[in-house]
Amino acid sequence: MIATYGTAVRKKLKPILNAMDVPYPPTQMTWICLKQEKVLLLFAKDKNGIQKQILGYPVIGASGAAGPKLKEGDLQVPEGFYRIPSFHPNVIAHMALDVNYPNEEDRQHAKSDPARRKKLGCDILIHGSRWSTGCLAMGNEPIEEMFVLAFDCGIKNIRLIFAPCNLVKVKPQIDFKKQPDWLPALYQRLSAAMKNYPIDVSAVPPPPVFPDTKQEKK
Repeated sequence: MIATYGTAVRKKLKPILNAMDVPYPPTQMTWICLKQEKVLLLFAKDKNGIQKQILGYPVIGASGAAGPKLKEGDLQVPEGFYRIPSFHPNVIAHMALDVNYPNEEDRQHAKSDPARRKKLGCDILIHGSRWSTGCLAMGNEPIEEMFVLAFDCGIKNIRLIFAPCNLVKVKPQIDFKKQPDWLPALYQRLSAAMKNYPIDVSAVPPPPVFPDTKQEKK
C-alpha cells in the first residue's frame, strides 16, 4: 500500500505541513476524534514546538452516541486514550489502522464495574469506505493519506484521543446516571489533555455527499 499510494500522498501532504513549519514526517502526532462533531483532527508540533492542527477529516460513518464502549455489540465508538498497534493494508473497507481497544484502562474498568463485564468487543479500526459499526469510516482517499502519514511518522509515535465532543467548549449530550461512575473522571482527563491542542472544527471540510447512500444503506 505504501508503494502504491506513498508518492502521491507525500507530494500532497509535504507542502501542507511545510506551510505550517511542521517537518514531514512529524516526529510525534496526536489524533483527536470528536464523536459529536464527527471529525478526526491531526496535530503535530512545528519547528518551535508549538502544536498545530495540520489536517482535519470528516468522519463519514460511525455508529452509537456519546458515551464509552462497554461491551461487544453495543455499536459504540470507544472513548479514552488509545494507540495504533498495527496496520491493515487489505480489508473490505479498503485499508485501516487498528485502535488498541480494549486497552488496559478499559479492562480495569470492566473488572471494577458491578457487572464485571467480560465481552468488551474488539476490532475497532480507523478505515476507509463510508459505513461503520463502532469504527471510524473516513472514506478511501483520507485513509490513504492517514495510512501513509502514520507509516512515515511511525505508529508508536501517534497518540489517539477519542472524546464524545469538544469537551473544552461543550458538555456531552449524555445522561451520567445511566453511565459508569468512572466516566466523569475520564471526561475530565480528556478535557485537560485536549486543552493542549488548538482544536478548530470549522477548518474541517464537509463530508462528501453520496446520492446513493439512502438506497445502499437499506
